[in-house]
Amino acid sequence: MTPAINAAKKNKITYKVHQYTHDPAHDSYGKEAAEQLGITEERVYKTLVVQLDKRSLTVAVIPVSSMLSMKQIAKAAGGKKAAMADKELVKRTTGYVLGGVSPLGQKKRLLTVIDSSAKDFSTIFVSAGRRGLEIELNPDDLAALTTATFAQIRQ
Repeated sequence: MTPAINAAKKNKITYKVHQYTHDPAHDSYGKEAAEQLGITEERVYKTLVVQLDKRSLTVAVIPVSSMLSMKQIAKAAGGKKAAMADKELVKRTTGYVLGGVSPLGQKKRLLTVIDSSAKDFSTIFVSAGRRGLEIELNPDDLAALTTATFAQIRQ
C-alpha cells in the first residue's frame, strides 16, 4: 500500500487500483498508463508541482494529453508567476519519486488545483504513488481529499 491508497482507504471513498508493468524506457509515465490500461489519455491525469513566486509549492493535476499553463496555475493559486519546481524539492516535499507523484498522501499537504476538465468524467486516473500504479476515483472525491479547487489550468 502506498500513502495515496491509504489516504483513499482511510477516508472510505470509492476507488479502484490499477497496476501495470512500468517500462523505464517509456518517455511519458501518463501516456504509458493510458496505453497499458487501455483508456483514453483524457482520463489519465498527471500530477505536477510548481513553485509560485519563487516560494510556495502548488500541485497541478491535469490530463496527460495536455500542457500546464503557467499563467493559469499561478492565477488559480493566487500567485503572479509559476515555474516547475526543482525535482529534488518535489521528492522531499511529496515523498514520491518523479513519475509516481500522487496528489494523495503527500508528506506535506500542498495547495492543489485540478483542471476543470476532470469534472467531465465520473472517474479519473491519477498516480497511486508509484510508477506502474494508478488509482481511479471520482474527481470530487479527489478534490475533497486534497482540499483542491477546480480551474482551467491547461493550455
